[in-house]
Amino acid sequence: MTFLDNGLSTLIGQLYDASLDSAQWAGMASTIAAAFDGNSAVVKLHNGVNVQLLECTDNLQVSQAREDWATHWHQNDLWVDRAVARSVETVFTDRDLVTPREQRESGFYQEWLRELDIYHVVGTLFPVGDGVLGVLGIHRPKAARHFGPKDRRRAEFLLPHLQRAFQLSQRLSSIQHEAALEALNRVDTGVLVTNQSCHVLYANATAEYLLRSGRTIRSQAGRVRLDDGALHERLVQLIQFAVSTASGRVRPSGPTLKVPRAGRLPLTLSVSPLRPSGLIKTITPLALIMLRDPEYPTASVRYLQELFGLTPTESAIAADLGMGLSLEEIALRKRIGMGTVRSHLKRILFKTGTNRQAEVAVLVARSVALVRAHGEEISPK
Repeated sequence: MTFLDNGLSTLIGQLYDASLDSAQWAGMASTIAAAFDGNSAVVKLHNGVNVQLLECTDNLQVSQAREDWATHWHQNDLWVDRAVARSVETVFTDRDLVTPREQRESGFYQEWLRELDIYHVVGTLFPVGDGVLGVLGIHRPKAARHFGPKDRRRAEFLLPHLQRAFQLSQRLSSIQHEAALEALNRVDTGVLVTNQSCHVLYANATAEYLLRSGRTIRSQAGRVRLDDGALHERLVQLIQFAVSTASGRVRPSGPTLKVPRAGRLPLTLSVSPLRPSGLIKTITPLALIMLRDPEYPTASVRYLQELFGLTPTESAIAADLGMGLSLEEIALRKRIGMGTVRSHLKRILFKTGTNRQAEVAVLVARSVALVRAHGEEISPK
């Protein structure tokens, strides 16, 4: 006997579509609820501490002022707690987990379910990796009929398709994630990901170089830190604001910071919220820090040679121009005469098709010469 009716068939097709295009998860909860004659549904992730709502129907949304209250009850979901104690990958209803009296007398019902008019549930838990459980809950109000054997069998039919959709999404997200990390390691902007405690969870090659240099910004006991105490406190505040925003609790704050350096151009940075990305990647809100050092790294001399047919010396001078150095500073750095530098500049102008020194600087600074090859080390001139 099959339970693949039109509603369930359409739902399964949409799940697989969403596994390839995460934007199509929008509205999925409503489709799931409708397929089971429910009035609400939720798909979320649990790791025992944190909860990430992937999709829920509009009637489960709460105002921003009540986000903390909602988070508390998502983290203390009586049905999920009982289901974990029973068995994962088993379809359950509320009657399997609690008695009607026990449910009515629980704080979970008194403070959460009653307000949202959720009383009956059919759902399941399934592993998605790294100790995280996926949760599907489909609900009906107290006045409606409870979920019966037919609903259970239809949910059992749906479960393997839901798991496969998550697995496909996870694999695609992993490929995209690896490609993104590879790209980040080649750019001239430092990229850091931290948690609310400023622990560095990820640093691309440029950020690692800046932290290792121990000048102005560093890693101390695994945490990002600025040498200037007042500026460091401001950075901590920006990180905490960003994590709070990523958690859904918006807190206005200027996201940028200038870090002066004696005798050098300032380091600049921005801090942005990093919301849980992908369907499976993380359920923890984080902060994304973008670092720019106008002095490092320089453009790839090898790339400049390939792009414009420059000699090694011409490429090195062009790279210095891209950093904003004057001809006098280049001559001093290279320990060559001004006449020699000007002679090289004329050939650089001709080979790059530019007319002025400023045009060369802009061309180099905005070219792919700032994108390093795989494995290429960052080193100051």
